[in-house]
Amino acid sequence: MTPNALAIRPYHPSDEAAIIQLWRDCGLTRPWNDPSKDIARKLTVQSDLFLVGEAGGVIAGTLMGGYDGHRGWINYLAVSPAHQRLGYATALMCAAERKLLEMGCPKINLLIRSGNAAVQAFYARLGFQPDEVISLGKRLIPDM
Repeated sequence: MTPNALAIRPYHPSDEAAIIQLWRDCGLTRPWNDPSKDIARKLTVQSDLFLVGEAGGVIAGTLMGGYDGHRGWINYLAVSPAHQRLGYATALMCAAERKLLEMGCPKINLLIRSGNAAVQAFYARLGFQPDEVISLGKRLIPDM
């Protein structure tokens, strides 16, 4: 199969249902996070860092990036199972890195689930290394 080129563009409101389904197909959604609310929140802050990858007229991938002035963050990097292993995740990451670098971002952080060895290996190939930190969280607004 010859892969379709990935066209990376900003999020459009008409993308929401397809993106939420993509996230579900990739196992990224959790019962305590409402993906519609995550999208709505992202659209209020640096919406230009919400990237969508299209291939063959369908949404094949997404990435939500952010920069807080100290470091960049990557969330919701997802590529549909039908489009995996075609370089699309790498292309989305490269696009996000370029945008963050243009903003003066010195470092990118991201969180992945500890048991996901395949994703850990993917990020290691892109030059990411584990930081000696403990991630803590506190929910301020319940989604459910």
